[in-house]
Amino acid sequence: MNQHDDLSILDSEFESPLDALPEPESAPVPDVEAMLALLTAPEPQQRIIAARAFCELQDARAIPQLIRLLNDVCPLVRVSAAYGLGRNPSPTAVLPLIAQYEQDWNGYVRKGLVWAMGNCRDRRTLPVLTRALQHDIAAVRLWAASGLAQLAHLEYEDIIVAIPPLIASLRQDAIAAVRSNCAWSLGRLCRELPSNVVYATAIDALLETLVEDADLGVTEDAKAALLSVGDPRGLQAIEELELEGLV
Repeated sequence: MNQHDDLSILDSEFESPLDALPEPESAPVPDVEAMLALLTAPEPQQRIIAARAFCELQDARAIPQLIRLLNDVCPLVRVSAAYGLGRNPSPTAVLPLIAQYEQDWNGYVRKGLVWAMGNCRDRRTLPVLTRALQHDIAAVRLWAASGLAQLAHLEYEDIIVAIPPLIASLRQDAIAAVRSNCAWSLGRLCRELPSNVVYATAIDALLETLVEDADLGVTEDAKAALLSVGDPRGLQAIEELELEGLV
């Protein structure tokens, strides 16, 4: 982490990426043709407005220009382009998102890139998301954790790769919000797993968190994850803890 990872432009580094984008209650839907034209505007503010418009608009014609804007000199253009691609996911955007993540110095931008990668639901993002969960700043780890849950529809071989880093972060991450997202993601992934050793290990980690984590929000999310899976062992443990007044 370097000095650029002081994300002072954010009110909260743990907000949803799109929470940073203003959405006036009465704002009309942007004109697609006008926004497509502004994606190549010379002024950064115009490019930002256009890229952010595609958080609301879905149009495949914007994807090549949004990809190009991922390496714009202005960080706010880059992050807006990442948000736009997150709302317009495309297989062609996956490698550019990964490449920009690997080189971008700005934590705010990396946060948006990770969020967009999760929305792409592409197995090529798996190594990047797991590495981000393990080594990046807290705001990026938060969205890497939830992004891994978006891989639940992939093959079994992909899902089981995501489980160990999620368990490790659930147990060790210093930030409660990151641990909560890890619990949520494990619940999502466990629903797609057969009852085997990997599944049992994930359930054990959620039960351990339910009992041992010092943060009430994290324990509540672990409980919700176990309930969503419907694992008999997890349900019995929750019932027993409720009878004892411990959850």
